[in-house]
Amino acid sequence: MLSMTGYGRGEYKKGGIELTVEIKTVNNRYLDVNVKAPRIFTACEDVIRSIVREKLTRGHADVFISLSDKREKQRTLYLDEGTAAAYSDAARKIKTLFPDAQNDFSVTNILRYPDVIRTEETSAADEECISALKVALEAALDKLNAMRLKEGAKLEADMLSRMKTIEKLVADIETRAPLVAEGYRIKLEAKIKKILENVEVDEGRLLTEAALFADKSNIDEELTRLHSHVSQFREICKETLVGRKLDFLVQEFNRESNTICSKSNDLEVTRLGLALKNEIEKVREQVQNVE
Repeated sequence: MLSMTGYGRGEYKKGGIELTVEIKTVNNRYLDVNVKAPRIFTACEDVIRSIVREKLTRGHADVFISLSDKREKQRTLYLDEGTAAAYSDAARKIKTLFPDAQNDFSVTNILRYPDVIRTEETSAADEECISALKVALEAALDKLNAMRLKEGAKLEADMLSRMKTIEKLVADIETRAPLVAEGYRIKLEAKIKKILENVEVDEGRLLTEAALFADKSNIDEELTRLHSHVSQFREICKETLVGRKLDFLVQEFNRESNTICSKSNDLEVTRLGLALKNEIEKVREQVQNVE
C-alpha cells in the first residue's frame, strides 16, 4: 500500500553538470503532474511526465528541476545592428549639439554599450543533460516511493485496526437486533392493555403486528454484507495499488450503515449504528490518502 503524500530528491553530478530533481506529492483523485524546470528542458516535459506516470498512478506531483552546467561550451556572439546604429546616431546628434565636446566614440566603446552584443547559448538540452535529468528523476522517484511505502504501511495499520472496531460494532448490532422485535411486542402489548384495560388482548393479532415490525426492521442482509465488506477490505489491503478499490468499498460500507440506521427502531441499535458510521468515516478519510 502506498500513501499519496511523499517527498523524493535525486541528484546528478558529473562532467560539469550538476542537476537536482525534487518531487513532492499530495492527495488528488487523479494523477496530476506539474513540472517546474529551466527553459532548456521545455521540450522534455512530456518525457518527464511519462517517467513520472510509470511510478505514480494517483496524486498531485510537483517536479522541481534545477541545473548548473559548468561545461566548457562554444558560445556565439550576436550583434544587434539596430541597437548599435541607434547609439551611433545618438553620438552624432550629441556632437552636433555640442561641437566643442571631445568625440571619443569608437568601435571599442560601442561594444561595451548595453544590448549591442549578446551571448547566445544552446536553447535546448543536449543528450548529456537529458541523460542526467533521467538519472536524477529516477532516483527522486525511487526515494519518493520508498517514503510513500513507509507512510502507506502506517495508513494500512490504522485502517485495519478500525476494521476490528467495525467488526465488533457489527457483532454487537447482530446480538441486539433479534431482541428488538420481542421488545416491540412487549411494549405494544403493555400499551394495548393500558388503553383497553380489562379487554382481553388478541394474541394472534399481536403476533402479526410484531412479525410485520420484525420484517420491516430486519437488517440481516445489511449485517451479512458488512461482514463481507470487512473481509474484502483486508484482502484488498494486501495489494499495492488499492486506493480506487477501497474508495468504492467504503461507499458500500456507508450504504449498509445508513440502511441500518434508517431501519432501526431501537435506541441501542441506533447508537451502535452511529458509532459504526463514525468509524467508517475515519476509514474513508484515510483512504483518501492512499494511491
